[in-house]
Order: sequence, then C-alpha cells, then structure tokens
Amino acid sequence: MALSIGPGSNEEEMLAVINTTPLVDVMLVLLIIFLITVPVVLHTVPVSLPKYRDKPAQSKPSDIVISVDRQGAMYWNDARLPDVATLVARLETESARTPQPDVQIRGDQLVRYQYVGRVVDACERAGITHIAFITQPRPKGR
Repeated sequence: MALSIGPGSNEEEMLAVINTTPLVDVMLVLLIIFLITVPVVLHTVPVSLPKYRDKPAQSKPSDIVISVDRQGAMYWNDARLPDVATLVARLETESARTPQPDVQIRGDQLVRYQYVGRVVDACERAGITHIAFITQPRPKGR
C-alpha cells in the first residue's frame, strides 16, 4: 500500500493507493504453475479393471467353504474350527493336493473385517492360491 501526499494538500487528506502489479504477477505465476501441474496430476497408471459379472459361481464338491459368523467363529463347511492354527493345518494338507481346491470364504455382513482377514492370512500361509468370497446375488432389476 502506498500513500500519496500531494504538494498542495494538507496532512488530513491522504490518498491511499494500492499497487496491483505484484498481485497480477503472482496470479499469473500461479496460473502457469497450475497449467503445468494439472496434466501431471491427472495421469494415472493404466489398469485394466475387471468387468462386473452377474453369474453365480459353480461350486465343485472339492471346494472348501470356510464361513465366519458375526462373533468371528470359523467353520470348515459345517464343522466349527477351534482356532486359526487348526485352520492353517487343515489348509496345508489341502494345498498339497493336485489340483488344489478352491477356498470359498463366506463372511457374515456384520462380522469385523479382522476375522475374515485371519482366514485370508491362514490361506496365504498354507499356500492356497485360489480364494473366492461368496456374496448374496444382486436383486433382479438393478
């Protein structure tokens, strides 16, 4: 901000003048920076995303279904498993079979993710390569 006092004016009449040249310079510099950086920010890694399939999966008798209820209890088909170590031991014996069976995980919609994560971690430790999550089918008309 600059103050101008004219030669014939008294001290009570000051004229306040704002120099806008630095403001315009800063705005032009910011505009140039944004024009340069926006295309860089918008570039993403090209990834081929999977398409939505609305067809039910076909279960084979050899598939293993592991269910997790709301309290986090695990079930091998219909038999309750006492702990994760038992699950890992049973999965290790199944992973040695040829061909390796698919593991289908059914988690209750209200179960905390950590309990389903324990099952996924157990599958990974046992060397299971095919894991699927079972969900309810989408209602018709959507």
